[in-house]
Amino acid sequence: MNLRRLSAALLGSLVAGAALFAQAPQPGNQTVTPKREARAEKRAERQQKRIAQGVASGQLTPKETARLERQEARIDKDIAKAEADGKITKREAGKIEREQNRESRRIKRQKHDAQERK
Repeated sequence: MNLRRLSAALLGSLVAGAALFAQAPQPGNQTVTPKREARAEKRAERQQKRIAQGVASGQLTPKETARLERQEARIDKDIAKAEADGKITKREAGKIEREQNRESRRIKRQKHDAQERK
């Protein structure tokens, strides 16, 4: 009788342990995507602030501002498109980062050129 209880308890704990192990979340799948999304969105916000600061200080003309805003809107659209399926892949993140790098250089060039708001 004790042997049956012991074997039943052992079998039950084995099944319960296997069930817990099978439901463990995949490491890396869920933690990477939010970081990519947050990184792209935070950078877009920082670039938007740089444009606003350039307008406030007179470093950007209305035409330059409109061009930079149009490009920022395009990048925001690309971020939303990449997030549409629930995650940003490495390839999508790379494309967004390249676009943001290019836009950052444009912002710097436009803010430091000889043109000023009239």
